[in-house]
Amino acid sequence: MKILVCISNVPDTTTKVKFKEGDSLFDDSGVQWIINPWDELALTRAMELKEDAGNSVNEICVIHVGGSGADATLRKALAIGADKAVRIDASPADAYHVAGQIAEFLKESPFDVVFTGIESSDYNGSSVGSMIAEFMDYPGISSVTSVNFDDDDIQVCRAIPGGKQVLKTETPFVAVVQKGIATEPRIPSMRGIMTARKKPLEVKAASEIDVLTKSVKFVLPEEKGACKMIESELAEQLVDLLKNEAKVL
Repeated sequence: MKILVCISNVPDTTTKVKFKEGDSLFDDSGVQWIINPWDELALTRAMELKEDAGNSVNEICVIHVGGSGADATLRKALAIGADKAVRIDASPADAYHVAGQIAEFLKESPFDVVFTGIESSDYNGSSVGSMIAEFMDYPGISSVTSVNFDDDDIQVCRAIPGGKQVLKTETPFVAVVQKGIATEPRIPSMRGIMTARKKPLEVKAASEIDVLTKSVKFVLPEEKGACKMIESELAEQLVDLLKNEAKVL
């Protein structure tokens, strides 16, 4: 059984966000890039499944749609334990374009299971995984918090309002995973880092996929005002501020 893990290359969460060209384009100067946290947890769960002798997972591949600047991130995924990496050499223009590129790769190189994070920490679109499932006509399961294999018996647990839902499915399928799929992301070991240098990182040409949306402008949220401290005995002043300044009452 083979697992494909989709990897987004995102700015570190401590990045100070800036835009350029009339606020229409993210300014990536000086940005440190990392594996999208949800994708990192997906990769961790894929590794756990491969290491479990009770199932037949024998290959984990990570895939990314983007330029050569993402190679270091893919190498980290290889150091964590992925067997190989594929980068589709295309600018990730929108979710439809990205999903289409990955689907074209899957048509040439089928996988039994596709993991995607529920969203990327930069654009928070939450749509690539579902689009891949639609492109491929695969079952697509969202909000996945656990995946377990027992030979041909595949159980997937997903979060629903007020509880959880346990499903059985067959391969191939797409699992859109969220928090809970793994406890902690894996940290590459020194041996893993050394081994990653010898693992294959394949670069494939982009397919002709339409771009359906375009970012016109980004607007940063307003800066938060200074915190005001109110003495505990001045309840009336607090109520006045909440009513007339914060306007939440």
